[in-house]
Amino acid sequence: MEWITSRQNPLSVHIRKLGSDRKYRRSSGRFLCEGTKLTAEAAAWGAALETVVCAQGVEPPEGLRDTVRLVSVPEEVFRSLSTMENPQGMMGVCSTPETSLPEGLPPGGLLVLDGVQDPGNVGTIWRTADAFGAAGLVLLPGCADPFSPKTVRASMGACFRLPVWEAGLDELDVALRRAGVPLYATALREDTEDVRSAALAGAAVIIGSEGRGVSRQALERCEKTLKIPMRERCESLNAAVAAAVVLWEMAR
Repeated sequence: MEWITSRQNPLSVHIRKLGSDRKYRRSSGRFLCEGTKLTAEAAAWGAALETVVCAQGVEPPEGLRDTVRLVSVPEEVFRSLSTMENPQGMMGVCSTPETSLPEGLPPGGLLVLDGVQDPGNVGTIWRTADAFGAAGLVLLPGCADPFSPKTVRASMGACFRLPVWEAGLDELDVALRRAGVPLYATALREDTEDVRSAALAGAAVIIGSEGRGVSRQALERCEKTLKIPMRERCESLNAAVAAAVVLWEMAR
């Protein structure tokens, strides 16, 4: 393993910028996965790991490709690189996968997020979509960065297993129509159907933002809307919880 002791080393500077700057992550095409479990998940699922950095005395995960750069740093340097309050002594730098919509959408249910800005919610929804067998996750403009450190940590490895795509409404609409996939949303209007009775297995369902719900522009593209039954005194659910209910019904 290489031994780096300087916080001003080019790799150290690169990692700190990956952890703090969305534009830099996008321009460099790289993101961080932090923690022993997440780095091991990246190795196990064949993620495009380029570099693994370990605090002094911490061993890298097994199963790494020979091309992965292995670096060891003093504990205090590692803490300066990490975005976590309590760093676990290991992190990886990965190449960001393609996030453009594919030419042909895979079969199965899709979840679409509209303006979900909390990275913890986006990561949790990603993890839940993976658990319940969704075909993919689509992020409309205004959502949190899917490859920010907090989103990646909240995904608990789903970021290495389930594709995420970023698209505008027009682009998504074209792709869904081409694939014959109906688009629904969790919202209330005259055509609202109970989520328990809707046929969701081959549909795309929009979950709206934490504050304003599904945007008017997105609702205009939807064939119908869905409601999650709850007590009248409760107005709404957290976006990640609503997504979990929809994904459960989609799988069921």
